[in-house]
Amino acid sequence: MTIETTTPMKAPEPSLSFRSALISTAGHCAVACGFCFRADRAHGFLDVTTYARTLSRLREVGVEGVCLTGGEPTHHPELRTLVRLAHQFGMPVSVVTSARTQEEVSRLSEIGHLLETVTVSADSQGAMLLGRTKRSAESAAATLRSVPASGKVLHLTYWKLSGDECGDIHRLVEEMDVEVQLSPVTLDPVGRHRSGISLHEYVAQQREDAEVLRRYFVLSLDFQEHLTALRTMQLYPERRRGCHSSALYVSANGEVRRCPYGKAGISVRVPRAAIKAFLGSRTEDRVTPDCAAICRPSR
Repeated sequence: MTIETTTPMKAPEPSLSFRSALISTAGHCAVACGFCFRADRAHGFLDVTTYARTLSRLREVGVEGVCLTGGEPTHHPELRTLVRLAHQFGMPVSVVTSARTQEEVSRLSEIGHLLETVTVSADSQGAMLLGRTKRSAESAAATLRSVPASGKVLHLTYWKLSGDECGDIHRLVEEMDVEVQLSPVTLDPVGRHRSGISLHEYVAQQREDAEVLRRYFVLSLDFQEHLTALRTMQLYPERRRGCHSSALYVSANGEVRRCPYGKAGISVRVPRAAIKAFLGSRTEDRVTPDCAAICRPSR
């Protein structure tokens, strides 16, 4: 089993070379992970009219597919409409979710056949303890079994993995024949201080977890380079490279950014020429551990 990820790259000359977009359907989430790296936190849902305009503008700049995320997308009262609208624009739709309750899973199952990929988030036991969550790999697997999507991914955020737990997760995804995506817990200086973890302890734990993973998974070269890049960003912030991603981000209030953590954005309500000019301009954003964790290539 090979784990895929992305590695920050040197920023190219500005161009409209975006192929996908991550769209936040809501600014809030009931899970409230202690290590959550969502860029936006607010109340309310993405308005359907704003969303339709967003799809139109994204299509005009070459975006070919969208991924609905949150907050929690299954809480959006018009989730099916969001998916249908994207299809009307000729865009395949993926969803990233933490759906666990009967109502959440039911809503997701109803649209599963319309989705290209559904990714269900889970946490290792150590991550659940650190982040005060209940998103176990077993409950994520139960959600995936209930959703008739053509592509299924279990995304595991891990921290303090044991050999036994890693073996159990490996057997689980093997039995289900689903893709697995791995992310180490991302803690900024504030998060480390709140958790009582020094930078040295944090980096050392990431190394230990990687060694445990290697016993059960074939880690791709990209993923190994990703882990190295994360450690470098933590230890040497001054070496962080320019941000480059082929995926755009749209907040729940309709602001388009090149990156969820980008300093600059533009509303989808402005004229299309202004949006194209913004996306064609050079960005000064630098890669951070948060954006490196959230920005992954299309599959």
